[in-house]
Amino acid sequence: ARLMSRASNSAAAAAAGEDVGVDDERHMRRALELARDAASAGEVPIGAVLVDAETSTVICEARNTCEHSGDPTAHAEMTLIQEGAKKLGGWRALQRTTMYVTLEPCAMCAGAILQSRVGGVVYGAKNTLLGGDGSWVSMLRRDDVGTDDTAPKHPHAFAPNLEVRSGVLAEDCGKIMSDFFKHRRTLGVYGDDAV
Repeated sequence: ARLMSRASNSAAAAAAGEDVGVDDERHMRRALELARDAASAGEVPIGAVLVDAETSTVICEARNTCEHSGDPTAHAEMTLIQEGAKKLGGWRALQRTTMYVTLEPCAMCAGAILQSRVGGVVYGAKNTLLGGDGSWVSMLRRDDVGTDDTAPKHPHAFAPNLEVRSGVLAEDCGKIMSDFFKHRRTLGVYGDDAV
């Protein structure tokens, strides 16, 4: 699978040395809208969009629903994989897709991305506490993003060609997270050490 066209640049991704296309920004803006919807519903503000990697056609969208569903695994990425597989007629078709998500996937979601064979992942902000692309553990790719003791020893058998890019609208994606938790702390919902 290939990632979307890379015609324009976003400051954050450019600073990270990665090109950002018009489609990348469009899909990430939609993921941000879904993240805002999640925040309005009292959910951790993460949104995700699954697109056909060749045509850039949106297949499905999701946001975190852990609080509403009572399911701690109801992350945007997990729901997106499940819905995408249904809409495409089977999970093996996910290899022709690209997932856009506002935050670096956690280890659980990174594992699901690998197992489901999603073709590409584009995320906005780093998940410095729980990220599965090198912020906490390197699961999605083996290069300079992780530490030697956390980097995969070889490419994942089901996703050896997974394309991963970060930093698309990173500032906006990070701000929605920090604003959400800052607001929750003022309400006394989370302690000072909450993410």
